Amino acid sequence: MSDDVQARIATAVNSADVLLFMKGTPLFPQCGFSSRAIAILDHLGVEYATVDVLQDPAIRAGIKEFSDWPTIPQLYVKGEFVGGSDIMMEMYEAGELLDLLDQNGIAHA
Repeated sequence: MSDDVQARIATAVNSADVLLFMKGTPLFPQCGFSSRAIAILDHLGVEYATVDVLQDPAIRAGIKEFSDWPTIPQLYVKGEFVGGSDIMMEMYEAGELLDLLDQNGIAHA
């Protein structure tokens, strides 16, 4: 991954308290996993930003190296990688995702 791509990803990760790298947009997710991730965040009532990796092949490839995680979507909270949609679902069901938001002072419903 080039330094430029890494810098762009780092800037994005640090630009929002909750950031989801996904395929598509919140209104039109382009895969079931991204759709599930959006549904979880929406249900929690948290403000979040997204990056559509389908719009930039360099970001799509680079985010996997940046996080050392092979799949998309990828959730970041306060600049820290949390996981993909399966981990989000497990954390949500166990109440851990809500706890993570609380620990980081992130408002939610």
